[in-house]
Amino acid sequence: MDASKYSPGYFPVAKQYHQWVERERIEQPPIWCSVDMRDGNQSLVIPMNLEEKLEFYRMLLRVGFKEIEVGFPAASETEYEFLRTLIDHDMIPADVTVQVLTQCREHIIRKTFEACKGAPSVIVHFYNSVSAAQREQVFRMSKEEIKQIAVDGARLVKKLAAEYDGNFRFEYSPESFTGTEPEFALEVCNAVLDVLEPSKENNVIINLPVTVEMSLPHIYASQVAYISENIRYREFVTLSLHPHNDRGTGVADAELALLAGADRVEGTLFGNGERTGNVDIVTLALNMYSHGVDPGLDFSDMCSLVETYERCTRMQVYARSPYAGSLVFAAFSGSHQDAIAKGMKFRQKKGLHQWNVPYLPIDPKDIGRTYDADVIRVNSQSGKGGIGYLLEQMYGYNLPKKMREHFSYLCKSVSDREHKELKPDEIFDIFKAHYLNLDSQITVSNFDFTRENNVVRINITFEVDGEETEIEAEGNGSLSAINNALCAFTGENYTLQVFTQHSMQGEGARSIAASYIGLECEDGTLFWGAGTDTDVIKANTNALLSAYHNLMKGAVR
Repeated sequence: MDASKYSPGYFPVAKQYHQWVERERIEQPPIWCSVDMRDGNQSLVIPMNLEEKLEFYRMLLRVGFKEIEVGFPAASETEYEFLRTLIDHDMIPADVTVQVLTQCREHIIRKTFEACKGAPSVIVHFYNSVSAAQREQVFRMSKEEIKQIAVDGARLVKKLAAEYDGNFRFEYSPESFTGTEPEFALEVCNAVLDVLEPSKENNVIINLPVTVEMSLPHIYASQVAYISENIRYREFVTLSLHPHNDRGTGVADAELALLAGADRVEGTLFGNGERTGNVDIVTLALNMYSHGVDPGLDFSDMCSLVETYERCTRMQVYARSPYAGSLVFAAFSGSHQDAIAKGMKFRQKKGLHQWNVPYLPIDPKDIGRTYDADVIRVNSQSGKGGIGYLLEQMYGYNLPKKMREHFSYLCKSVSDREHKELKPDEIFDIFKAHYLNLDSQITVSNFDFTRENNVVRINITFEVDGEETEIEAEGNGSLSAINNALCAFTGENYTLQVFTQHSMQGEGARSIAASYIGLECEDGTLFWGAGTDTDVIKANTNALLSAYHNLMKGAVR
């Protein structure tokens, strides 16, 4: 690798156009234009057919796009037919404008207007490349010749718009803006605007594409600021961005350029597009959302969007794509899970509206994700906090702290041994198999309590292999009395060290009691059991016998 063969191909502007950097955040959303069905579609290995484009178009409408670039109608029959289908079947809502792309070439512009005939609202987006490299290497033209191409294109679209039936707006792009001298790009844009004559009734879009990323994002933003502050007719011009992602900073390009004065963004869902793609509108919009700014786009059913996108485009949304990826909210790390679980409980306890949960920049539920299946994920790296939280949220079992730790080691051991992630139902199966209402050699067939002052006396019948034994014992409560009776019956030396219980919602009006017991043997090892029943005493007894079963088995540590 020889880095000396590369040098910056961009043209920075004066420091006076860097003042925008003092702004802290984007205060309002831009005008959004989806270019999925043009820029995105042309980059697919297998471009979408008519039916797929129609489905994708309907999805974009549901999301809330008001400007949608639907294709390059002069490029292929499918592109032409798609636009005509939208127009002829009255599929363009009154508040939506479709956009079409055309090069500054006469026969292509004329065919584009033919395709747009009768459109209720359409943006004719015309462009030509103005960069130093393309002027020299591709077109071998002077600056004046390149500018004349843009001016001639502007004159023709203005002329045809007056001749054709339809409601037309204009957009001009100096293609490869990032590789163009800013002064020359400004000169070309002003020449185009002088032809189009922007006004209150004739707003014109000037689009500054990052056709290829060449610089750090702040350089592009300052170039945008330069154009914004020097372009003619500024109050009647919508300044638009079209960032690509060659350097992996398309989102940063767009965000900083919005701070620098841009009004509009062209991009795609999930960043599909030529080479490394276009700017990802999902990321841009939800970045704003995380700062308390409504982006004006609806991503509340992200899973459905991803499914439709993947099916229509045959592309895949990367599991770690911001907001949309299947793993972006997932916490496998024990410390992350513990912090998230505590943050969720804190928010619920305090009744907070403001979102400030550790490790989660937005509430996953806002985009249709769930805490149980998407946030807390269990593998060999997971911890007691997350596993306990998952068990509680999905199945209602709130284990005591030390039991939760014991249970987490069981789960991690299974995950490590089988080398896989554990799903919630598998976690619950482990809990039931190792703790809950276990079949013990010892069962209780009958018991009776009497109370005198603070002493509870019990007459209890234990059964082993069909043989019954009646035991009398006492304690300071019913569980203490049952436990003392069990000690007397078995002759085992252990201590009932941990006991907690809570109610769970059952069927109808009945609630189910859940009990957890930890028995400590002489060497300090704790053995755990859990029990449930609609009768609290039976739930406690089930938990005690389950813990005793594990103590005797000696295998669950």
